[in-house]
Amino acid sequence: MYLDAEKEDGYQRDQSVFGDGINIEDTLGVLVTYKNKAILNYSLNAYLPWEGYLVSFNGTKGRIEVRIREQSYINSGGSKDDEGKVKEKSIMVMPMFGQPYEVEVVEGKGGHGGGDPILLQDIFGTPVEDEFKRAASHVDGAMSILTGIAGNISLNTGQAVKVDELIKF
Repeated sequence: MYLDAEKEDGYQRDQSVFGDGINIEDTLGVLVTYKNKAILNYSLNAYLPWEGYLVSFNGTKGRIEVRIREQSYINSGGSKDDEGKVKEKSIMVMPMFGQPYEVEVVEGKGGHGGGDPILLQDIFGTPVEDEFKRAASHVDGAMSILTGIAGNISLNTGQAVKVDELIKF
């Protein structure tokens, strides 16, 4: 059934990611400067010996560092419950001129630290009130996609791309 769907969506299954004609970047960096002068520095490094992410926020009051390492997951082996399963997690707060301290990471049930069930409920069910206002709107999603499109254009041209110039009204 999986292979039969190739004619429906055009996606060719089971090709080598290293084969000729495959043009998806597995290592890249993108620098985004926002109108308010905030800077995002994004680095993607696929095919490394671990899965997860490191997110750092630097500001006038110090730094917050979130480090998540997930269990490697292969669709054909193991339990579906292992997809996105967190192996290590930490949040470190480093106040400017103060003593660093670790904050407890509260993990929910389900993939990606409990995020998957919440996301699926928001999309396909009845969203529940989120005291932290984490849910993104359709506009947030569009801006995220446009940022990625601008990054891809920049990778191809070697030039900076203004997201505003990608939108035609």
